[in-house]
Amino acid sequence: MSILPRLRARLAVVATFAALLGAACNADSNGPSNAGLFTDSPSSASAATGSFTVLANAAVTCTNGTITGDVGTFQAAPTGSVTQTTCPVTGTVNVGTAASIAAFNAFLNTYAALAPKTGDVCTTLTGTLAGVSLAPGAYCFDAAATLTGVLTLNGPSNATWTFKIGTLGTGALTGTNFSVVMAGGGQPCNVTWWVAQAATMTDSHFIGTILAGAGITLTRGTFDGNVFAKADVTITGTAAVGCEGSSGNGGGNGGGQNKDKCNQGVGNGPEGCDPGNSNHRRPSNDENGGTPGNPGRKGGH
Repeated sequence: MSILPRLRARLAVVATFAALLGAACNADSNGPSNAGLFTDSPSSASAATGSFTVLANAAVTCTNGTITGDVGTFQAAPTGSVTQTTCPVTGTVNVGTAASIAAFNAFLNTYAALAPKTGDVCTTLTGTLAGVSLAPGAYCFDAAATLTGVLTLNGPSNATWTFKIGTLGTGALTGTNFSVVMAGGGQPCNVTWWVAQAATMTDSHFIGTILAGAGITLTRGTFDGNVFAKADVTITGTAAVGCEGSSGNGGGNGGGQNKDKCNQGVGNGPEGCDPGNSNHRRPSNDENGGTPGNPGRKGGH
């Protein structure tokens, strides 16, 4: 064989080896760094659990409240139960059905995927979050979070927020007279609250999906998102409006809030929802107790 053919053959081998080496390097650099991206997707829980607004291990108890969406338990009767006392549910009630079991298992998988891990990147929070405004991102409380006042989440409609409570192993989420406000077009069901232990909301206007390692208790106020608990769920006097499937939007109609309940006729008072963005350069055009000629919209005029 002449020198030229042998040289060409060697160059072909070198080129093939370089291509394989490049592919291996790309796999090494992209694989591990991207491995956890799915786990921080706030909409992943909604996508996996379908139309369920409330999921509990054994018991769901709702008194003088409302639930928009499906309700389900992992356990079948007699261990599993859904008790409604003056509590209409717009969706279906599932006690240990194939659908609720599958949804609960999907919740467990998402809960495990979102659990704090070595190397997680998040901003550590402390305090009540009253008066705080947060851009999209991942946020952590090392232990329990006791919240009050008004928290503003400011970001576009495709933005996501992930909160992890109890990243050091233990910690409950407690909100009293606590409100979450979306600004800039942000969507409630793009907000996820992972909680190591129980979650309790009292007289609060809460936004986002809670994934709790223990029980969830909602007392009065409003709730825009899903409540998924490893233990029981108790709702008393709370209007809970769930996310629908993987839409990523709260209110059950593809909007950021439950726009079907928004009636912006002057004199109706504030309704905790925003049917649009016509309030120029303001976060909401929800009426704040206005009168004809003086609508009293939130944030000024």
